Amino acid sequence: MKPKVIAVAGPTASGKTALAIKLAHERNGEIISADSRLVYKGFDIASAKPTMEEREGIPHHLIDIVEPEVNYTAGDYASDGKKAIEDILSRGKTPIIAGGTGLYFRVLLEHYDLPQVETNYELRAKLEQKSKEELIEDLKNLDIEAYNNLIKDNSKRRIIRIIELVKTLNKPLSEIEKQKEPEYEVEWIMPELNSREWLYERINKRVDLMVEQGIVEETKTLLAKHGRIKNFTETIGYKEILSYIDGEWTLAEALDKLKQHTRNYAKRQLTWFRKNPNLGVNI
Repeated sequence: MKPKVIAVAGPTASGKTALAIKLAHERNGEIISADSRLVYKGFDIASAKPTMEEREGIPHHLIDIVEPEVNYTAGDYASDGKKAIEDILSRGKTPIIAGGTGLYFRVLLEHYDLPQVETNYELRAKLEQKSKEELIEDLKNLDIEAYNNLIKDNSKRRIIRIIELVKTLNKPLSEIEKQKEPEYEVEWIMPELNSREWLYERINKRVDLMVEQGIVEETKTLLAKHGRIKNFTETIGYKEILSYIDGEWTLAEALDKLKQHTRNYAKRQLTWFRKNPNLGVNI
């Protein structure tokens, strides 16, 4: 029999954290974050990182594990996530993987095996100079199947990574993302989503709360400590507040953009999770 794990997946502001903590209390569990921004130290308010009080004494893994300068890949997550699962299982507890980064669930639990490919900084620098539309056209010429399967709202960063993988390994993405036998029996759970409007209202309220918690001050602190590194400037929350700090937008304009960008991100997350029939996305 395969070891059993629980996966709590869903879009931002849907109540994943509270649900995962509730399940951890009920099932003697520990939580493994599946969020690409929670791994970074200091990325607290913008990422809605649960505070120690909010964690209610439940151990959380893969939070605050690297500095923002580190290029933490999906391959890194797959390796670290498996180690965390095995550690939790070895102590007779239930691993609960909770978050909203679809790719993290895919490489850890959905039997996809991504190769460990070192970052090609020279290639990335060249690709960064191109627009998203130009990159999509490059991918179309490079790997037509990957182009056809590309999620409409996929990020520029993700498209660059796909091109990097295909060019480095000289193989289409369909051959790179090889399926493997699932290692765990997964119980998939998604918080109940009442409607798209309900989710968007929760997102708007979360942004308002971020202001009260001090996201402007946090952005200034991170800017002073790390400078304008990409993991910082490309993170939703910080990039909008940076535009306010730079005088491009008023604070009200920056917050409106932050709400809009977060809603767009939630739509991309839902697109990811619709591909998993075990989640039953209904909005």
